Amino acid sequence: MKRVAAATLATVLGLTMVAFFTPTLAAAQVSSYGDKQAGENTGDELPNVLQKVQVTQHLNQQLPLNAQFVDDTGKTVTLGQYFDGKHPAIITAVYYDCPMLCSEEMDGLTSSLEMVHLVPGKDFQVVILSIDPNETPQLAAKKKAFYLKRYGHPETADGWHFLTGQRPAIDAVTQAIGFGYVRVPGPDGRLTQFAHASSIQIATPQGKLAQYYLGVEYSPKDVLLGLIDASGNKIGSPVANILTYCYHYDPQNNKHSLVVARVVQLGGIVTVASLGSFMFLMFRRDVQLGRADDKESPQPDNNRRNG
Repeated sequence: MKRVAAATLATVLGLTMVAFFTPTLAAAQVSSYGDKQAGENTGDELPNVLQKVQVTQHLNQQLPLNAQFVDDTGKTVTLGQYFDGKHPAIITAVYYDCPMLCSEEMDGLTSSLEMVHLVPGKDFQVVILSIDPNETPQLAAKKKAFYLKRYGHPETADGWHFLTGQRPAIDAVTQAIGFGYVRVPGPDGRLTQFAHASSIQIATPQGKLAQYYLGVEYSPKDVLLGLIDASGNKIGSPVANILTYCYHYDPQNNKHSLVVARVVQLGGIVTVASLGSFMFLMFRRDVQLGRADDKESPQPDNNRRNG
């Protein structure tokens, strides 16, 4: 009985992280930094502040190859330098000081690429663009070192590009991608954080958007096929526009709280409740089985004597 209970407990222990998804087809737009009025919302409705935080899929859209940035070495570059007419590129917009979602997105991208049998810098490029014009090449270099180490192939460093830039260039790229975001206050009340969604894009060797992948986990098989198709200048089809948001606006407290953190708490409660119910049922079943075994066991003969 103890072995059964221990085995069933071992199969259910662990906490699964739950993502917050909202389907939408609204147009993407970049708001001004001070635009944070949310209006009324109740319960778990999508706050008005997130109405502009969308990813609108602009398949076959040409990226602004003349947009100017600074790379992680401090060198001034243009986006077009990463498109040689022969190899595709993965491009994504994040910000390096993001407290939650950007790290999840970058973790998901890195983990996926670990299982993609193509080589960054040789078969494709990885272009990471900061949407925060206040971030520096030094911070970009730190992030590059972190994810390159996690990827486990330092020899591919030339294929990873972490860029910073000013708002006109950032807006040119994010508007081409269809990536909407809103600058919002951090815990100190200063406009130091962003409400945004999560996506990565694959572009053709000529810099046209060929495929979108939304969320924070990306199928290695899908990414591989996307890179192969994009290398042949094939444009993919739209995917279900299911967005993972970074911030949830609370107009009552005029604060932003992490949706991921909130839903993980809910997921933890559900997991604990489910685990408790499962354990109760299994222990109850084990007790019933034990009683049945006792009834079927032969009773001792108290009148039996040795000899």
